[in-house]
Amino acid sequence: VPAAGAAGGGGPPDAAAGCYRSRPRAGDPRRRAHPPHRELEEQEPRRDRFVAEIVIQEGETIDVALRRFKRRVQAEDIIKEIKRHSFYMKPGDKLRAKRAAARKRARKRRRRSR
Repeated sequence: VPAAGAAGGGGPPDAAAGCYRSRPRAGDPRRRAHPPHRELEEQEPRRDRFVAEIVIQEGETIDVALRRFKRRVQAEDIIKEIKRHSFYMKPGDKLRAKRAAARKRARKRRRRSR
């Protein structure tokens, strides 16, 4: 009986030659090194996310600044975006919700026109 890996044997093809594994192992010169990681300080902060920013004026109270901040958040629809992305909605459910909103708007329009 021929040994496993030998020609005509019952083992995996070319197992004796070391070609059976498709990915290179640690220490193998064919193995690619990981790309160098950028330091956290070098990375720029993401500006495409929800950012509402106000500058507190000289002599402005916290209450007034907070009111201005809330108005800015409401004007930029940040809360609406957060709620919209808070859970995954399947495409069919999205379509159903969109159609329901259109029906609701149409009903409102009909009610106002009377």
